[in-house]
Amino acid sequence: MADNYDDYSKEQLLRLLRERDRRPNFGLVWERDEIDHDLSVNNDFVALDWDANLSCGDGPQDNLIIEGDNFDALRTLRMTHAGRVKCIYIDPPYNTGNRDFIYNDSFIDKDDNYRHSKWLEFMFRRLELAKELLTEDGVIFVSIDDNEAFHLGLLMEQIFGAANFVASFVWRKVDSPNDNKVAITPDHEFIICYALEKDQAKFAPLSAPGIVEAYRTAPDGTLYRDRLVKKNGKNSLRRDRPTMFFPIPDPDGNDVFPIHDNGEEACWAMGKDGVKKHREAGTLIWKQREKLGRTIWEPYAREFPPENPVRPYPTIWSDLPTMRQAKAMLRDIFDTSDLFSTPKPVELIERMLRMINDSNAIVLDFFAGSGTTAQAVMNLNNEDGGNRRFILVSSTEATTETPDKNLCRDVCAERVRRVNTGYTNKKGESVTGLGGGFAYLRCRRIPAATVFRGIQHTQIWTALQLIHDVALSPYEAALPMQTAQGKRSVVIYLPKVSDAMLEALQTAIHGAGQAVVYSWQPALLAQRMTDPRVSFEPIPAFLVNRFGARSSAKGGRP
Repeated sequence: MADNYDDYSKEQLLRLLRERDRRPNFGLVWERDEIDHDLSVNNDFVALDWDANLSCGDGPQDNLIIEGDNFDALRTLRMTHAGRVKCIYIDPPYNTGNRDFIYNDSFIDKDDNYRHSKWLEFMFRRLELAKELLTEDGVIFVSIDDNEAFHLGLLMEQIFGAANFVASFVWRKVDSPNDNKVAITPDHEFIICYALEKDQAKFAPLSAPGIVEAYRTAPDGTLYRDRLVKKNGKNSLRRDRPTMFFPIPDPDGNDVFPIHDNGEEACWAMGKDGVKKHREAGTLIWKQREKLGRTIWEPYAREFPPENPVRPYPTIWSDLPTMRQAKAMLRDIFDTSDLFSTPKPVELIERMLRMINDSNAIVLDFFAGSGTTAQAVMNLNNEDGGNRRFILVSSTEATTETPDKNLCRDVCAERVRRVNTGYTNKKGESVTGLGGGFAYLRCRRIPAATVFRGIQHTQIWTALQLIHDVALSPYEAALPMQTAQGKRSVVIYLPKVSDAMLEALQTAIHGAGQAVVYSWQPALLAQRMTDPRVSFEPIPAFLVNRFGARSSAKGGRP
Protein backbone atom coordinates (compact mmCIF):
# COMPACT_ATOMS: atom_id res chain seq x y z
CA MET A 1 0.00 0.00 0.00
CA ALA A 2 1.25 3.49 -0.78
CA ASP A 3 2.61 5.72 1.97
CA ASN A 4 0.15 7.99 3.77
CA TYR A 5 1.24 11.29 2.28
CA ASP A 6 -1.16 13.17 4.57
CA ASP A 7 1.36 12.65 7.37
CA TYR A 8 4.28 14.16 5.39
CA SER A 9 5.49 17.69 6.03
CA LYS A 10 5.78 20.17 3.19
CA GLU A 11 9.56 19.75 3.16
CA GLN A 12 9.26 15.94 2.99
CA LEU A 13 6.80 16.13 0.11
CA LEU A 14 9.02 18.56 -1.80
CA ARG A 15 12.04 16.33 -1.29
CA LEU A 16 10.06 13.32 -2.50
CA LEU A 17 8.95 15.19 -5.63
CA ARG A 18 12.48 16.35 -6.40
CA GLU A 19 13.80 12.80 -6.08
CA ARG A 20 11.04 11.54 -8.36
CA ASP A 21 11.79 14.25 -10.95
CA ARG A 22 15.43 13.18 -11.03
CA ARG A 23 14.58 9.61 -11.92
CA PRO A 24 14.68 8.66 -15.62
CA ASN A 25 11.34 7.92 -17.21
CA PHE A 26 12.68 4.85 -18.97
CA GLY A 27 15.63 2.59 -18.39
CA LEU A 28 17.42 0.96 -15.52
CA VAL A 29 17.06 2.29 -11.98
CA TRP A 30 18.67 0.81 -8.89
CA GLU A 31 18.75 1.82 -5.22
CA ARG A 32 22.04 3.70 -5.24
CA ASP A 33 21.19 5.71 -2.12
CA GLU A 34 20.14 2.71 -0.03
CA ILE A 35 23.17 0.44 -0.54
CA ASP A 36 26.44 0.63 1.36
CA HIS A 37 29.06 2.77 -0.32
CA ASP A 38 31.45 0.71 -2.46
CA LEU A 39 34.65 1.02 -0.45
CA SER A 40 36.77 0.52 -3.56
CA VAL A 41 35.44 3.80 -4.98
CA ASN A 42 37.85 6.54 -3.95
CA ASN A 43 39.50 9.76 -5.14
CA ASP A 44 43.07 8.65 -4.54
CA PHE A 45 45.74 8.78 -7.20
CA VAL A 46 46.72 5.26 -8.28
CA ALA A 47 50.34 4.47 -9.10
CA LEU A 48 51.76 1.18 -10.37
CA ASP A 49 54.56 -0.69 -8.62
CA TRP A 50 56.57 -3.06 -10.80
CA ASP A 51 57.40 -6.40 -9.16
CA ALA A 52 60.41 -7.74 -11.07
CA ASN A 53 60.31 -11.08 -9.23
CA LEU A 54 56.77 -11.85 -10.43
CA SER A 55 57.29 -10.51 -13.95
CA CYS A 56 58.16 -12.87 -16.79
CA GLY A 57 60.65 -12.63 -19.65
CA ASP A 58 63.62 -10.50 -20.52
CA GLY A 59 63.70 -7.10 -22.13
CA PRO A 60 61.04 -4.38 -22.37
CA GLN A 61 57.54 -5.68 -21.67
CA ASP A 62 54.49 -4.94 -23.82
CA ASN A 63 52.08 -7.07 -21.79
CA LEU A 64 50.78 -6.18 -18.34
CA ILE A 65 49.29 -8.10 -15.43
CA ILE A 66 47.97 -5.71 -12.80
CA GLU A 67 47.15 -6.84 -9.27
CA GLY A 68 44.59 -4.73 -7.49
CA ASP A 69 40.99 -3.63 -7.42
CA ASN A 70 39.90 -3.14 -11.00
CA PHE A 71 38.33 0.22 -10.15
CA ASP A 72 41.81 1.46 -9.24
CA ALA A 73 43.41 -0.23 -12.25
CA LEU A 74 40.86 1.19 -14.68
CA ARG A 75 41.44 4.71 -13.39
CA THR A 76 45.18 4.48 -13.88
CA LEU A 77 44.65 2.86 -17.31
CA ARG A 78 42.42 5.82 -18.19
CA MET A 79 45.49 7.97 -17.54
CA THR A 80 47.79 5.76 -19.64
CA HIS A 81 45.61 4.03 -22.26
CA ALA A 82 42.54 6.19 -22.94
CA GLY A 83 41.32 5.59 -26.50
CA ARG A 84 43.87 2.85 -27.23
CA VAL A 85 42.20 -0.46 -26.31
CA LYS A 86 40.67 -2.24 -29.32
CA CYS A 87 38.93 -5.07 -27.47
CA ILE A 88 37.71 -5.58 -23.93
CA TYR A 89 36.56 -8.98 -22.74
CA ILE A 90 35.35 -9.49 -19.19
CA ASP A 91 33.82 -12.35 -17.26
CA PRO A 92 32.48 -10.57 -14.16
CA PRO A 93 30.88 -12.25 -11.14
CA TYR A 94 27.43 -13.49 -12.10
CA ASN A 95 25.86 -12.60 -8.74
CA THR A 96 24.40 -16.07 -8.26
CA GLY A 97 24.22 -15.64 -4.50
CA ASN A 98 26.53 -18.63 -4.19
CA ARG A 99 29.68 -16.84 -2.93
CA ASP A 100 30.77 -15.54 -6.33
CA PHE A 101 30.39 -11.76 -5.83
CA ILE A 102 32.51 -9.90 -3.27
CA TYR A 103 31.33 -6.44 -2.24
CA ASN A 104 33.27 -4.53 0.41
CA ASP A 105 35.38 -7.62 1.21
CA SER A 106 32.36 -9.83 1.89
CA PHE A 107 30.37 -12.26 -0.23
CA ILE A 108 26.86 -11.20 -1.24
CA ASP A 109 24.29 -13.96 -0.70
CA LYS A 110 20.80 -14.54 -2.04
CA ASP A 111 19.14 -13.09 1.05
CA ASP A 112 20.64 -9.62 0.58
CA ASN A 113 17.72 -7.30 -0.26
CA TYR A 114 20.01 -5.03 -2.28
CA ARG A 115 21.93 -7.81 -4.01
CA HIS A 116 21.12 -6.66 -7.54
CA SER A 117 21.60 -2.97 -6.75
CA LYS A 118 25.05 -3.61 -5.29
CA TRP A 119 26.02 -5.59 -8.38
CA LEU A 120 24.73 -2.89 -10.73
CA GLU A 121 26.53 -0.13 -8.86
CA PHE A 122 29.71 -2.21 -8.89
CA MET A 123 29.48 -2.83 -12.66
CA PHE A 124 28.33 0.69 -13.54
CA ARG A 125 31.41 2.29 -12.00
CA ARG A 126 33.75 -0.01 -13.89
CA LEU A 127 32.01 -0.06 -17.27
CA GLU A 128 31.94 3.74 -17.34
CA LEU A 129 35.72 3.78 -16.94
CA ALA A 130 36.21 0.95 -19.44
CA LYS A 131 34.30 2.88 -22.10
CA GLU A 132 36.93 5.64 -22.00
CA LEU A 133 39.68 3.17 -22.88
CA LEU A 134 38.19 1.97 -26.18
CA THR A 135 39.40 3.06 -29.59
CA GLU A 136 36.81 4.60 -31.93
CA ASP A 137 36.38 1.18 -33.54
CA GLY A 138 36.71 -0.68 -30.23
CA VAL A 139 34.29 -3.28 -28.88
CA ILE A 140 33.50 -4.85 -25.53
CA PHE A 141 32.31 -8.41 -24.87
CA VAL A 142 30.81 -9.31 -21.48
CA SER A 143 30.03 -12.87 -20.37
CA ILE A 144 26.99 -13.28 -18.13
CA ASP A 145 24.25 -15.76 -17.24
CA ASP A 146 20.55 -15.51 -16.48
CA ASN A 147 21.06 -14.05 -12.98
CA GLU A 148 22.00 -10.59 -14.29
CA ALA A 149 21.81 -10.84 -18.09
CA PHE A 150 18.79 -8.59 -18.49
CA HIS A 151 20.00 -6.04 -15.95
CA LEU A 152 23.40 -6.01 -17.66
CA GLY A 153 21.82 -5.48 -21.07
CA LEU A 154 19.98 -2.40 -19.84
CA LEU A 155 23.07 -1.13 -18.04
CA MET A 156 25.25 -1.44 -21.14
CA GLU A 157 22.57 0.26 -23.23
CA GLN A 158 22.60 3.12 -20.73
CA ILE A 159 26.40 3.43 -20.88
CA PHE A 160 27.15 2.71 -24.55
CA GLY A 161 23.85 3.68 -26.18
CA ALA A 162 21.24 1.51 -27.87
CA ALA A 163 22.62 2.36 -31.32
CA ASN A 164 25.93 0.71 -30.43
CA PHE A 165 24.51 -2.70 -29.55
CA VAL A 166 26.19 -5.34 -31.72
CA ALA A 167 24.79 -8.70 -30.64
CA SER A 168 23.99 -11.03 -27.78
CA PHE A 169 25.81 -14.28 -28.39
CA VAL A 170 24.82 -17.57 -26.78
CA TRP A 171 27.61 -19.96 -25.81
CA ARG A 172 26.76 -23.55 -24.95
CA LYS A 173 28.80 -24.16 -21.81
CA VAL A 174 27.74 -27.77 -21.12
CA ASP A 175 28.17 -30.76 -23.41
CA SER A 176 27.20 -33.61 -21.10
CA PRO A 177 23.82 -34.63 -19.64
CA ASN A 178 22.93 -33.05 -16.33
CA ASP A 179 21.56 -35.52 -13.81
CA ASN A 180 20.24 -32.92 -11.39
CA LYS A 181 16.70 -33.64 -10.28
CA VAL A 182 15.29 -30.51 -11.89
CA ALA A 183 12.95 -29.95 -14.80
CA ILE A 184 15.11 -27.31 -16.51
CA THR A 185 18.87 -26.97 -16.34
CA PRO A 186 20.73 -24.04 -17.91
CA ASP A 187 23.40 -25.10 -20.36
CA HIS A 188 24.26 -21.72 -21.87
CA GLU A 189 25.68 -18.30 -21.09
CA PHE A 190 25.37 -14.98 -22.89
CA ILE A 191 28.11 -12.77 -24.29
CA ILE A 192 26.78 -9.25 -24.75
CA CYS A 193 28.69 -7.15 -27.27
CA TYR A 194 28.66 -3.36 -27.69
CA ALA A 195 30.84 -1.08 -29.76
CA LEU A 196 32.01 2.38 -28.81
CA GLU A 197 30.86 3.56 -32.25
CA LYS A 198 29.08 0.80 -34.13
CA ASP A 199 29.49 2.47 -37.51
CA GLN A 200 33.27 2.46 -36.95
CA ALA A 201 33.59 -1.14 -35.72
CA LYS A 202 34.66 -3.73 -38.28
CA PHE A 203 34.16 -7.45 -37.83
CA ALA A 204 35.83 -10.18 -39.86
CA PRO A 205 33.61 -13.04 -41.09
CA LEU A 206 33.97 -16.59 -39.80
CA SER A 207 36.34 -18.87 -41.67
CA ALA A 208 34.22 -21.67 -43.15
CA PRO A 209 36.35 -24.24 -45.00
CA GLY A 210 33.41 -26.66 -44.87
CA ILE A 211 31.69 -24.59 -47.56
CA VAL A 212 33.78 -26.31 -50.25
CA GLU A 213 32.14 -29.62 -49.38
CA ALA A 214 29.09 -28.41 -51.34
CA TYR A 215 31.19 -28.24 -54.53
CA ARG A 216 31.79 -31.04 -57.03
CA THR A 217 35.12 -32.01 -58.54
CA ALA A 218 35.61 -31.74 -62.30
CA PRO A 219 37.79 -34.29 -64.17
CA ASP A 220 40.66 -31.78 -64.10
CA GLY A 221 40.36 -31.45 -60.31
CA THR A 222 38.60 -28.07 -60.35
CA LEU A 223 35.93 -27.57 -57.71
CA TYR A 224 32.62 -26.16 -58.94
CA ARG A 225 28.90 -26.03 -58.40
CA ASP A 226 26.10 -25.19 -60.81
CA ARG A 227 23.21 -22.98 -59.71
CA LEU A 228 19.94 -22.90 -61.61
CA VAL A 229 19.50 -19.49 -63.19
CA LYS A 230 15.73 -19.68 -62.76
CA LYS A 231 14.70 -18.32 -59.39
CA ASN A 232 12.67 -20.55 -57.10
CA GLY A 233 10.83 -19.96 -53.86
CA LYS A 234 9.71 -16.56 -52.57
CA ASN A 235 9.35 -13.69 -55.09
CA SER A 236 10.09 -16.02 -57.98
CA LEU A 237 7.13 -15.11 -60.22
CA ARG A 238 7.21 -12.80 -63.23
CA ARG A 239 4.89 -10.34 -61.51
CA ASP A 240 7.31 -10.14 -58.57
CA ARG A 241 10.27 -9.06 -60.75
CA PRO A 242 9.02 -8.21 -64.25
CA THR A 243 12.43 -7.06 -65.54
CA MET A 244 13.87 -10.49 -64.80
CA PHE A 245 11.58 -12.18 -67.32
CA PHE A 246 13.39 -12.26 -70.66
CA PRO A 247 14.56 -14.88 -73.17
CA ILE A 248 17.96 -16.60 -73.11
CA PRO A 249 18.99 -18.41 -76.34
CA ASP A 250 19.70 -22.12 -75.73
CA PRO A 251 22.32 -24.21 -77.63
CA ASP A 252 19.72 -24.97 -80.34
CA GLY A 253 19.06 -21.27 -80.92
CA ASN A 254 15.64 -21.29 -79.30
CA ASP A 255 14.59 -18.70 -76.72
CA VAL A 256 14.17 -20.06 -73.21
CA PHE A 257 11.98 -18.23 -70.71
CA PRO A 258 11.79 -18.91 -66.96
CA ILE A 259 8.73 -21.13 -66.44
CA HIS A 260 7.89 -23.07 -63.28
CA ASP A 261 6.98 -26.75 -63.57
CA ASN A 262 3.32 -25.87 -62.92
CA GLY A 263 3.34 -23.64 -65.98
CA GLU A 264 3.50 -20.29 -64.14
CA GLU A 265 5.71 -17.60 -65.59
CA ALA A 266 8.72 -17.19 -63.28
CA CYS A 267 11.80 -14.95 -63.31
CA TRP A 268 15.55 -15.34 -63.56
CA ALA A 269 17.79 -15.01 -60.50
CA MET A 270 19.99 -12.51 -62.36
CA GLY A 271 19.53 -9.75 -64.89
CA LYS A 272 20.65 -9.50 -68.50
CA ASP A 273 24.08 -8.17 -67.52
CA GLY A 274 24.64 -11.12 -65.21
CA VAL A 275 23.68 -13.60 -67.91
CA LYS A 276 25.98 -11.85 -70.39
CA LYS A 277 28.86 -11.97 -67.93
CA HIS A 278 28.49 -15.71 -67.43
CA ARG A 279 28.13 -16.35 -71.17
CA GLU A 280 31.33 -14.45 -71.94
CA ALA A 281 33.19 -16.22 -69.12
CA GLY A 282 32.07 -19.62 -70.33
CA THR A 283 30.25 -20.29 -67.07
CA LEU A 284 26.70 -20.30 -68.47
CA ILE A 285 26.08 -24.05 -68.52
CA TRP A 286 23.15 -25.70 -70.29
CA LYS A 287 21.65 -28.97 -69.10
CA GLN A 288 18.78 -31.00 -70.53
CA ARG A 289 15.95 -32.61 -68.59
CA GLU A 290 12.47 -33.96 -69.17
CA LYS A 291 9.60 -31.58 -68.47
CA LEU A 292 5.94 -32.17 -69.26
CA GLY A 293 6.84 -35.04 -71.58
CA ARG A 294 9.51 -33.26 -73.60
CA THR A 295 13.21 -32.55 -73.36
CA ILE A 296 14.12 -28.98 -72.50
CA TRP A 297 17.27 -26.94 -71.94
CA GLU A 298 17.85 -25.21 -68.60
CA PRO A 299 20.58 -22.63 -67.92
CA TYR A 300 22.91 -22.90 -64.90
CA ALA A 301 25.54 -20.50 -63.62
CA ARG A 302 28.80 -22.28 -62.79
CA GLU A 303 30.46 -21.05 -59.60
CA PHE A 304 33.86 -21.78 -58.10
CA PRO A 305 34.69 -21.76 -54.39
CA PRO A 306 36.37 -18.68 -52.91
CA GLU A 307 40.04 -18.99 -52.04
CA ASN A 308 39.25 -18.37 -48.37
CA PRO A 309 35.63 -19.36 -47.79
CA VAL A 310 33.86 -17.41 -45.04
CA ARG A 311 30.38 -16.88 -43.66
CA PRO A 312 28.81 -14.48 -41.16
CA TYR A 313 29.24 -15.27 -37.49
CA PRO A 314 26.17 -16.93 -35.98
CA THR A 315 24.92 -15.70 -32.62
CA ILE A 316 24.60 -19.22 -31.20
CA TRP A 317 27.98 -20.79 -30.46
CA SER A 318 27.49 -24.51 -29.92
CA ASP A 319 30.60 -25.52 -31.86
CA LEU A 320 33.14 -24.40 -29.25
CA PRO A 321 34.65 -26.24 -26.28
CA THR A 322 32.69 -26.08 -23.05
CA MET A 323 33.46 -25.46 -19.39
CA ARG A 324 34.48 -29.09 -19.05
CA GLN A 325 37.29 -28.71 -21.60
CA ALA A 326 38.33 -25.41 -20.02
CA LYS A 327 38.72 -27.09 -16.64
CA ALA A 328 40.67 -29.91 -18.27
CA MET A 329 43.12 -27.39 -19.76
CA LEU A 330 43.58 -25.71 -16.38
CA ARG A 331 44.14 -29.11 -14.80
CA ASP A 332 46.69 -29.89 -17.50
CA ILE A 333 48.65 -26.72 -16.68
CA PHE A 334 48.42 -26.87 -12.87
CA ASP A 335 47.74 -30.57 -12.25
CA THR A 336 44.60 -29.47 -10.42
CA SER A 337 41.31 -27.81 -11.35
CA ASP A 338 40.54 -26.55 -7.85
CA LEU A 339 42.30 -23.21 -8.32
CA PHE A 340 39.48 -21.64 -10.34
CA SER A 341 35.96 -22.98 -10.66
CA THR A 342 34.62 -21.25 -13.78
CA PRO A 343 37.36 -20.91 -16.43
CA LYS A 344 36.39 -20.09 -20.00
CA PRO A 345 37.82 -22.12 -22.90
CA VAL A 346 40.64 -20.41 -24.75
CA GLU A 347 38.82 -20.99 -28.05
CA LEU A 348 35.87 -18.89 -26.87
CA ILE A 349 38.03 -15.81 -26.40
CA GLU A 350 40.01 -16.57 -29.55
CA ARG A 351 36.74 -16.36 -31.49
CA MET A 352 36.06 -12.85 -30.23
CA LEU A 353 39.61 -11.77 -31.07
CA ARG A 354 39.28 -13.23 -34.57
CA MET A 355 36.08 -11.25 -35.01
CA ILE A 356 37.80 -7.91 -34.41
CA ASN A 357 40.53 -8.93 -36.90
CA ASP A 358 43.33 -6.71 -35.63
CA SER A 359 46.73 -8.35 -35.23
CA ASN A 360 48.05 -5.28 -33.38
CA ALA A 361 45.17 -4.88 -30.94
CA ILE A 362 45.52 -4.08 -27.27
CA VAL A 363 43.21 -6.50 -25.45
CA LEU A 364 42.00 -5.76 -21.92
CA ASP A 365 40.44 -8.14 -19.41
CA PHE A 366 39.79 -6.50 -16.04
CA PHE A 367 38.18 -9.60 -14.50
CA ALA A 368 41.10 -11.77 -15.57
CA GLY A 369 40.37 -14.80 -13.39
CA SER A 370 42.60 -17.66 -14.48
CA GLY A 371 44.30 -15.69 -17.27
CA THR A 372 42.56 -17.30 -20.25
CA THR A 373 42.50 -14.04 -22.22
CA ALA A 374 46.30 -13.80 -22.17
CA GLN A 375 46.63 -17.35 -23.48
CA ALA A 376 44.17 -16.58 -26.29
CA VAL A 377 46.23 -13.53 -27.27
CA MET A 378 49.47 -15.52 -27.24
CA ASN A 379 47.93 -18.37 -29.24
CA LEU A 380 46.77 -16.05 -32.02
CA ASN A 381 50.10 -14.21 -32.14
CA ASN A 382 51.85 -17.57 -32.44
CA GLU A 383 49.42 -18.59 -35.18
CA ASP A 384 49.56 -15.53 -37.43
CA GLY A 385 52.68 -13.66 -36.32
CA GLY A 386 50.59 -10.85 -34.86
CA ASN A 387 51.64 -8.30 -32.27
CA ARG A 388 48.55 -8.27 -30.06
CA ARG A 389 49.12 -7.15 -26.48
CA PHE A 390 47.21 -8.04 -23.35
CA ILE A 391 46.43 -6.16 -20.17
CA LEU A 392 45.03 -8.37 -17.42
CA VAL A 393 43.63 -7.00 -14.18
CA SER A 394 42.83 -9.24 -11.24
CA SER A 395 42.27 -8.69 -7.56
CA THR A 396 43.66 -11.02 -4.95
CA GLU A 397 40.05 -12.03 -4.09
CA ALA A 398 41.09 -11.98 -0.45
CA THR A 399 38.21 -11.62 1.99
CA THR A 400 37.89 -11.34 5.74
CA GLU A 401 37.59 -15.14 5.71
CA THR A 402 40.60 -15.77 3.40
CA PRO A 403 42.93 -12.79 3.90
CA ASP A 404 45.98 -14.52 2.36
CA LYS A 405 44.35 -15.51 -0.93
CA ASN A 406 45.98 -14.05 -4.05
CA LEU A 407 44.27 -15.15 -7.24
CA CYS A 408 46.22 -12.72 -9.40
CA ARG A 409 49.65 -13.90 -8.29
CA ASP A 410 49.03 -17.61 -7.76
CA VAL A 411 46.65 -18.45 -10.60
CA CYS A 412 46.40 -15.73 -13.24
CA ALA A 413 50.06 -14.73 -13.51
CA GLU A 414 51.33 -18.25 -12.86
CA ARG A 415 49.24 -19.67 -15.68
CA VAL A 416 50.45 -17.02 -18.12
CA ARG A 417 54.04 -17.64 -17.00
CA ARG A 418 53.75 -21.39 -17.63
CA VAL A 419 52.16 -20.89 -21.03
CA ASN A 420 54.95 -18.42 -21.86
CA THR A 421 57.89 -20.53 -20.71
CA GLY A 422 56.52 -24.05 -21.12
CA TYR A 423 55.40 -26.62 -18.57
CA THR A 424 55.00 -30.34 -17.94
CA ASN A 425 51.40 -31.48 -18.25
CA LYS A 426 49.51 -34.02 -16.19
CA LYS A 427 50.73 -36.86 -18.42
CA GLY A 428 54.34 -35.89 -17.81
CA GLU A 429 54.74 -34.48 -21.33
CA SER A 430 56.68 -31.29 -22.00
CA VAL A 431 54.58 -28.49 -23.49
CA THR A 432 56.61 -25.89 -25.38
CA GLY A 433 56.14 -22.31 -24.26
CA LEU A 434 54.74 -19.69 -26.59
CA GLY A 435 57.37 -17.12 -25.64
CA GLY A 436 56.93 -13.51 -24.69
CA GLY A 437 56.53 -12.11 -21.23
CA PHE A 438 54.74 -9.62 -19.02
CA ALA A 439 55.34 -6.98 -16.38
CA TYR A 440 53.66 -7.70 -13.06
CA LEU A 441 52.34 -4.48 -11.55
CA ARG A 442 50.51 -3.64 -8.33
CA CYS A 443 48.09 -0.78 -7.80
CA ARG A 444 49.21 1.60 -5.09
CA ARG A 445 46.80 4.26 -3.82
CA ILE A 446 48.26 7.63 -2.94
CA PRO A 447 45.97 10.22 -1.33
CA ALA A 448 45.43 12.96 -3.91
CA ALA A 449 46.59 15.72 -1.58
CA THR A 450 49.93 14.01 -0.94
CA VAL A 451 50.92 12.84 -4.41
CA PHE A 452 53.86 15.26 -4.58
CA ARG A 453 55.30 13.66 -1.42
CA GLY A 454 54.15 10.08 -1.89
CA ILE A 455 54.87 9.23 -5.51
CA GLN A 456 58.14 7.45 -6.31
CA HIS A 457 60.51 7.82 -9.25
CA THR A 458 59.85 4.21 -10.27
CA GLN A 459 56.09 4.83 -10.38
CA ILE A 460 56.55 8.01 -12.41
CA TRP A 461 58.73 6.31 -15.01
CA THR A 462 56.34 3.38 -15.34
CA ALA A 463 53.40 5.75 -15.92
CA LEU A 464 55.29 7.87 -18.47
CA GLN A 465 56.32 4.84 -20.51
CA LEU A 466 52.74 3.56 -20.60
CA ILE A 467 51.38 6.97 -21.59
CA HIS A 468 53.80 7.14 -24.53
CA ASP A 469 53.08 3.54 -25.59
CA VAL A 470 56.63 2.44 -24.82
CA ALA A 471 57.38 -1.15 -23.84
CA LEU A 472 58.14 -1.12 -20.13
CA SER A 473 61.71 -1.08 -18.88
CA PRO A 474 62.62 -0.81 -15.20
CA TYR A 475 63.73 2.43 -13.58
CA GLU A 476 67.54 2.61 -13.48
CA ALA A 477 68.40 4.58 -10.35
CA ALA A 478 72.10 4.76 -11.27
CA LEU A 479 71.37 6.75 -14.44
CA PRO A 480 71.07 10.57 -14.36
CA MET A 481 67.85 10.37 -16.34
CA GLN A 482 65.49 7.84 -17.85
CA THR A 483 65.04 7.87 -21.64
CA ALA A 484 62.88 5.95 -24.09
CA GLN A 485 61.91 6.32 -27.72
CA GLY A 486 58.19 7.00 -27.92
CA LYS A 487 55.96 6.84 -30.98
CA ARG A 488 56.38 10.55 -31.76
CA SER A 489 59.24 11.76 -29.59
CA VAL A 490 62.01 10.86 -27.20
CA VAL A 491 60.62 10.58 -23.67
CA ILE A 492 62.87 11.76 -20.84
CA TYR A 493 62.34 11.79 -17.10
CA LEU A 494 64.77 14.04 -15.25
CA PRO A 495 64.44 13.48 -11.49
CA LYS A 496 66.90 16.25 -10.54
CA VAL A 497 68.27 19.39 -12.18
CA SER A 498 71.97 20.23 -12.06
CA ASP A 499 74.67 21.38 -14.46
CA ALA A 500 75.76 17.77 -14.93
CA MET A 501 72.15 16.74 -15.59
CA LEU A 502 71.73 19.52 -18.16
CA GLU A 503 74.83 18.37 -20.00
CA ALA A 504 73.57 14.79 -20.00
CA LEU A 505 70.19 16.04 -21.22
CA GLN A 506 71.79 17.89 -24.15
CA THR A 507 73.56 14.67 -25.11
CA ALA A 508 70.35 12.64 -24.84
CA ILE A 509 68.38 14.88 -27.20
CA HIS A 510 71.20 15.39 -29.70
CA GLY A 511 69.94 14.23 -33.06
CA ALA A 512 66.41 13.62 -31.78
CA GLY A 513 63.51 14.94 -33.83
CA GLN A 514 61.31 15.87 -30.89
CA ALA A 515 61.72 15.34 -27.17
CA VAL A 516 59.48 15.81 -24.16
CA VAL A 517 61.18 16.21 -20.79
CA TYR A 518 59.34 15.52 -17.54
CA SER A 519 60.82 17.26 -14.54
CA TRP A 520 60.09 18.50 -11.04
CA GLN A 521 61.52 21.88 -12.12
CA PRO A 522 60.27 22.42 -15.69
CA ALA A 523 60.37 26.23 -15.49
CA LEU A 524 64.06 26.18 -14.59
CA LEU A 525 64.80 23.79 -17.45
CA ALA A 526 62.88 25.95 -19.91
CA GLN A 527 65.05 28.92 -18.93
CA ARG A 528 68.27 26.97 -19.37
CA MET A 529 67.27 25.21 -22.61
CA THR A 530 65.61 26.98 -25.54
CA ASP A 531 65.73 24.19 -28.10
CA PRO A 532 62.40 24.39 -30.03
CA ARG A 533 62.40 20.61 -30.44
CA VAL A 534 62.09 20.14 -26.68
CA SER A 535 58.99 20.61 -24.54
CA PHE A 536 58.77 20.40 -20.76
CA GLU A 537 56.07 18.99 -18.50
CA PRO A 538 55.77 19.30 -14.71
CA ILE A 539 55.90 16.24 -12.51
CA PRO A 540 53.75 15.15 -10.75
CA ALA A 541 51.15 17.69 -11.96
CA PHE A 542 51.17 16.24 -15.47
CA LEU A 543 50.23 12.78 -14.17
CA VAL A 544 47.71 14.08 -11.66
CA ASN A 545 45.94 16.16 -14.31
CA ARG A 546 45.72 13.21 -16.69
CA PHE A 547 44.52 10.99 -13.88
CA GLY A 548 41.80 13.43 -12.90
CA ALA A 549 42.60 13.49 -9.20
CA ARG A 550 42.41 16.78 -7.32
CA SER A 551 45.71 17.53 -5.64
CA SER A 552 48.10 20.28 -4.65
CA ALA A 553 50.71 18.67 -6.84
CA LYS A 554 52.95 21.67 -7.42
CA GLY A 555 56.59 21.48 -6.46
CA GLY A 556 58.18 19.00 -4.12
CA ARG A 557 59.96 15.81 -5.01
CA PRO A 558 59.68 12.12 -4.04
